[in-house]
Amino acid sequence: MVSIKDKRQARLRRKSRVRKKIRGTPERPRLTIFKTARHIYAQIIDDSAGRTLVAASTILKELSPKAKGISGNIKGAVLVGGIIGKKGTEMGIQKVVFDRNGFLYHGRVKALADAARENGLEF
Repeated sequence: MVSIKDKRQARLRRKSRVRKKIRGTPERPRLTIFKTARHIYAQIIDDSAGRTLVAASTILKELSPKAKGISGNIKGAVLVGGIIGKKGTEMGIQKVVFDRNGFLYHGRVKALADAARENGLEF
């Protein structure tokens, strides 16, 4: 039986493999995600300056009435993807590098990425 600790260590190994190749620049910042059982978070980061440019999650005050009861599922991920896409395009960010943070690209991760693409981000 696979323990929670083993799953976490496997994700961190995948994360380190991905992060060796991905770097956010001012022209093309990094869109990174993090998910828990209850929430999903997304940030657009400029790694050269070490700054978070845009952030969105299911725990935002503006999103909490909409995300009541759906914050940990695909519908919540679509809401967060839409917000991160809109905020990014408002700041003039067109192209990003997608960092799935070691999570497999399906389910909530894919739904967030698709919603961000629909709202103006290219990756």
